[in-house]
Amino acid sequence: MAEEFPAAKTAVDEYHKIEQEMSQPEVASDPEKMRKLGRRHAELSVIVSAYQRYMTLNDDYEAAKEMASEDPDFADEAKKLEGELPEAREKLRTALIPRDPDDARDTIMEIKAGAGGEEAALFAGDLLRMYTRYAERRGWSCEIQSQNGTELGGVKDVQIAIRAKGTVAPADGVWASLKYEGGVHRVQRIPVTESQGRIQTSAAGVIVFPEADDDDDEIEIDPKDLKIDIFMSSGPGGQSVNTTYSAVRMTHIPTGIVVSMQDEKSQIQNRAAALRVLKSRLLAMKHEQEAAEAADMRHSQVRSLDRSERIRTYNFPENRIVDHRTNYKAYNLDQVLDGDLQAVIDSDIQADEAARLAQADKQ
Repeated sequence: MAEEFPAAKTAVDEYHKIEQEMSQPEVASDPEKMRKLGRRHAELSVIVSAYQRYMTLNDDYEAAKEMASEDPDFADEAKKLEGELPEAREKLRTALIPRDPDDARDTIMEIKAGAGGEEAALFAGDLLRMYTRYAERRGWSCEIQSQNGTELGGVKDVQIAIRAKGTVAPADGVWASLKYEGGVHRVQRIPVTESQGRIQTSAAGVIVFPEADDDDDEIEIDPKDLKIDIFMSSGPGGQSVNTTYSAVRMTHIPTGIVVSMQDEKSQIQNRAAALRVLKSRLLAMKHEQEAAEAADMRHSQVRSLDRSERIRTYNFPENRIVDHRTNYKAYNLDQVLDGDLQAVIDSDIQADEAARLAQADKQ
């Protein structure tokens, strides 16, 4: 029976090998090494658990079937176990389908006000609150890395780092859920600036990418490829936050990627934070190119902030939210904006899993 899933047996062997490595004193004393091994261990644990469940059920079924002729109770047990085997087999088959290698990573998210002026900025602020509340529900931490606001309390643009606590299984990783949020989010409501009570449409754009690790050897940045400008931090409406030039604008010359960071207390901290985000952007670009070459761009993000290129609509008059990729629709917009976002995200996860299963069946 083990020969039916050779990949599972390989995963079990790797799982035990990693456990042995993690028990070595020289590895246990190296936090970065432990983190990398822990991430892979958590990823394999899903396969190992499904494999052990399937094998145990199968062994118990074979044993019960052998004893069925001698004891009717074993016949009933064999029938019961036989009914449970298909589900266990399918769970193992699903677990063996390769996941996005970044699923366990933390995430950098950017929210930018698009078409709609001040109303779009206010909506961008609503999205920031929604994702912050959602992160709180998941037990994740949120760190605002840079933010430009408006005098009415809106958000022109904001960048946040959303991180899980400790080592998590890929399915529970921040990127595993938030990678579906990239694109244009459209809002329909009566703006606070509208005196005639007319419903208007505006938009905000969300861009997400997995956060690179400090020691990630997948991306190397040559200091000669960086142009670094120092400037004074500013707050809502352009007012000065401090009197020192601590904000950093970092430009990666080969790609033209620009990262600005101003929310840390010192120039050194802002420089380090900007470099981490730049590395994350380059990692995302590398993986995007690899996926494109493999013709597997299932969830390419909309980079334009045009109102017509939308992934989701938030309709306030009807308290309705619609995800246009999965046709998910619900009338609990107020709860979603308060962080109750899981059902919406689950619709994307389920659609993605169905696509991966269909792809695996073709191979």
